[in-house]
Amino acid sequence: MRKHIPEFKGLLRSHMIELPKAIRDASGIMIFGKRLKSFVFTTDVAIIRNTNADAVIAVYPFTPQPIITEALILASDVPLFCGVGGAITTGKRVINLALDAEFKGAMGVVVNSSTPNEVISQMRETIDIPIIVTVVSEFEDIEARINSGATILNVSGSKRTPEIVRKIREKHPEFPILATGGPTEESIRETIEAGANAITYTPPNTGEILNEIMIGHRKRYEQESAESNSDENDNLIK
Repeated sequence: MRKHIPEFKGLLRSHMIELPKAIRDASGIMIFGKRLKSFVFTTDVAIIRNTNADAVIAVYPFTPQPIITEALILASDVPLFCGVGGAITTGKRVINLALDAEFKGAMGVVVNSSTPNEVISQMRETIDIPIIVTVVSEFEDIEARINSGATILNVSGSKRTPEIVRKIREKHPEFPILATGGPTEESIRETIEAGANAITYTPPNTGEILNEIMIGHRKRYEQESAESNSDENDNLIK
């Protein structure tokens, strides 16, 4: 029997980005005593403050900067996992950025698929927070990633994500897997059934949300204008 869960949204914060409910079917990943099932993929502080995700993955296509990490951690009211490089930014700088992120309060760090195993090993020796390693293909040497010190695998394979997750899960039945769930409830459930413990969700950006709001405003004014003109015509007829 499903238990009733009391909920309070408030008036001003009722308009927020709610992640697909299918994500709640995932087992979640326990990190420092917190069970995390849903991760929102964004660096937008406005979205970070207005979503019901369990955690945030903040990765951006530029060289990671400590001041950006600090701003994101300060803005977030849920655990934040920040990108520390691996492609453009490599070597000792990645390790230093990871240590800085831990000191600033990040719950974990994220590195991309091109990060050398040697760097992951040095990070594991340096920091005491999870290292999330991105995986884009089942042909990667997953065993080497795990042996190097990866804490969680972040599978990001677009439409092939469920298949990649399934193949990893066959060889590693208990290793934590985070994966992109896709845009629909069905694709998310498929990814979970394939073996993902938690799901990352990419929300619409603020520009897209504002566009929808403005379309709604325009339609309302057009409707009010049409009703006003109709009333004036009725008065003229009378």
